[in-house]
Amino acid sequence: MTGTSPFASGPGGPRPAVVLLSGGLDSATVLAVARRDGFVPHAMTFRYGQRHAVEIEAARRVAVAQGVTHHVVVDIDLRQWGGSALTGDLEVPKDRDVAQAAHEIPVTYVPARNTIFLSFALAWAEVLGAEAIFLGVNALDYSGYPDCRPEYVAAFERMANLATRAGVEGTRRLGVQAPLLHLTKREIIRLGQSLGVDYSLTTSCYDPGADGSACGRCDACQLRLRGFAEAGMPDPIGYLDPHADATGSR
Repeated sequence: MTGTSPFASGPGGPRPAVVLLSGGLDSATVLAVARRDGFVPHAMTFRYGQRHAVEIEAARRVAVAQGVTHHVVVDIDLRQWGGSALTGDLEVPKDRDVAQAAHEIPVTYVPARNTIFLSFALAWAEVLGAEAIFLGVNALDYSGYPDCRPEYVAAFERMANLATRAGVEGTRRLGVQAPLLHLTKREIIRLGQSLGVDYSLTTSCYDPGADGSACGRCDACQLRLRGFAEAGMPDPIGYLDPHADATGSR
């Protein structure tokens, strides 16, 4: 596992990659990175019973804007056992100190979500003959999720190469690429800007309004707003909270 892509196109031409695309700021940036590095991205989005299902339409917008020709939306229902504010009746925390929140696992953590998503991506990567899976996890500006840590990404990559035909036969090694792993939100936004990412198409909110507008108060909104403020750029999406202005201040 590395922060950059060791499998970029060479004499054999572009190679396929599976990109986990949630419709958020990070995954839109990762998609642009995969394209920059010469991969042919195959985007995978999940409809898993999340309360912020508006992100699925955001993922579709991002995929179209970045010229993805193969985008699948996978249906699974994690509401069957809940355990998270995103898939159950627990309230989404608002107005928390996100710096302190990073030291605990919040109720918005969905049990084993990244493991489930990566397992689906791994299956598709085998079918495609892909040498890379891209995901937008981040170990700096994140909300305490255990499956966003470098150790987790490295461990899944090791497992993936034990569990696949190509890994056992030694014909192809699969890399789990997390190019944003050690970047701040400010750095991610600036990277995306340099790659032409249209952030107005994205959404990051855990508890959006009926019209899809971001609340401006959940952890994800606060991290996003702070990132845009530190990058010296206005956030181009709409917010329900009038105090969450375009500069990221409250």
